Amino acid sequence: MTGRTAAFFDIDGTISREGLISEMLQKLIRYEIIDLSQWTSRVEPAFTKWDKRVGDYDIYLMKMVETYSDTVLNTDPFHIKYIAKRVIEQKGERVYAYTRDRILWHKRQGHKVVAISGSPIELVSEMARKYGLDDYKGTIYKIGDDGKYNGEIIPMWDRVSKNNAVLEMAEKYDLDLSLCYAYGDTAGDLTMMRLVGNPIAVNPTRELVCSILSDNELKKKTNIVVERKDVIYHLKTKWLEEIEGLC
Repeated sequence: MTGRTAAFFDIDGTISREGLISEMLQKLIRYEIIDLSQWTSRVEPAFTKWDKRVGDYDIYLMKMVETYSDTVLNTDPFHIKYIAKRVIEQKGERVYAYTRDRILWHKRQGHKVVAISGSPIELVSEMARKYGLDDYKGTIYKIGDDGKYNGEIIPMWDRVSKNNAVLEMAEKYDLDLSLCYAYGDTAGDLTMMRLVGNPIAVNPTRELVCSILSDNELKKKTNIVVERKDVIYHLKTKWLEEIEGLC
């Protein structure tokens, strides 16, 4: 039955210890494709709040997405692909030990290993290539007739898109979703986790934990893993419920 089993991995915050789109924006600033003021005026305030743990990570993420979307408009894809390759060459090994080892374990079991990420497809494809993944889905920034990005986006960061991506992969590879695994860290990964028999929340946000705890079926089957420094903790949902004021 291993041929009908797959492991679906989110990338940012699940495999990668850093948001790849953040690294991409920093490179775009360095190559002067984006003005530094775009970061300081739009992204930095949201990052500062999140960094001080008084802001929402999803707001910080969406500010990066908005800035990236505006930046690539009318840009030649050649430049974006080049920068994406450089990001993965330099930052692609800054991953969590837990998910890196799980990728290897799934490959040894003969499972399909698939990345489903909200990061731009140019980054996701490079990350998939680096870790020898079987397939991938990422956010597509469409290219117009003039060969440049035209502002149209096919997202892969939301619940609906990830849900559809898993179903598409299940049909493509004739998977039994009850045997499959899904690894994610934010509420955007929730539907992906609900579809499979073995969901794992990796360093989850509070929103994701609370969503798991409020869903009896998901709570029963989900494992929660937290990696801190060089220690990996496997947490029980019952223990999490006892944390006063968590949800």
